[in-house]
Amino acid sequence: MPDMDRIIRKHIVCYGWVQGVGFRYRARHAADLYGVTGWVRNDLDGSVTMEVQGTEAQIDNVIIAIERGSYVRIERMDVRTVPVVEHERDFRTVG
Repeated sequence: MPDMDRIIRKHIVCYGWVQGVGFRYRARHAADLYGVTGWVRNDLDGSVTMEVQGTEAQIDNVIIAIERGSYVRIERMDVRTVPVVEHERDFRTVG
């Protein structure tokens, strides 16, 4: 059985209707609500990139909360696991 409480970090690029629709605000709010750390930014190609650190369940809950947002429509996500950032304490908007 996988360790559901293990802290992981995911690098996620979201494509679709993700800029100008409150995505970053919703991501920060969801991160605070579910206790994850990391960052989110708009990219020049119209995508949004974020790194989210927490348990698998916490990260899943953040994505679900973002997708529930009015006007947000994630059509595709490229997700990869990246190394955990030790001592990170918050979730922020960058760029």
